[in-house]
Amino acid sequence: RPFSERWKLLEKEVFEPRNADRRKNSIYRYDMEPFRVRRKDFWLLSTVTKLLNEFIEGLSHKADGLIFQGWDDPYVPRTHECLLKWKYPHMNSVDFLFEIGDGDCYLLFLFERGKKKLMDGSRVVFNESDDVSALAGKIIECSWDPEKKCWACMRLRPDKANPNELNTYKKVMRSIGDNITEGILLNEIAEIIQLPMYSDRIEKAHKYAQQQHRGKKMIPRTS
Repeated sequence: RPFSERWKLLEKEVFEPRNADRRKNSIYRYDMEPFRVRRKDFWLLSTVTKLLNEFIEGLSHKADGLIFQGWDDPYVPRTHECLLKWKYPHMNSVDFLFEIGDGDCYLLFLFERGKKKLMDGSRVVFNESDDVSALAGKIIECSWDPEKKCWACMRLRPDKANPNELNTYKKVMRSIGDNITEGILLNEIAEIIQLPMYSDRIEKAHKYAQQQHRGKKMIPRTS
């Protein structure tokens, strides 16, 4: 099934049945569930400017960029190479294993096929407030400092047991080299949304939104 159908099925087969049961089921305590699951929203390309200028700034968590998902893409297991993830240039990051070697030398490691790989020649700098010795043997997230030509430690990653794989590192380095700024991104999108094929997509999306709106109005609710 294409992504568009899979995305809509979440609403039809997961959220709508749960919401319907919530309205009539007085026994099960939905408010006592240990965690919640929500569907990640997707927007049309034409809304990217608003997303960057308004929506992302209002999020309760930090967002590092946008993911562009093909509406008609089939399901692809494991890594989907056709997905495009754009990050703010300063948020392009790599998770390294940090260690301190002989002579207090800072060492950065990645994984290559599940084994530690020393990144010879890679330098890392820390904030003055960082307790560097306490970070040894742990995973740190680093961004690239183009002026100093080295990695800058952003934060500790206690949620991760392993560093990034070498292939991930190479993709991040390509992204850094491409240097696609927010301005470049918005200019490209402005040209894309003028194409006839995208105009058709917008029309279909508006029709679907209207159908969803009418459907919600017809759902009975108890007081």
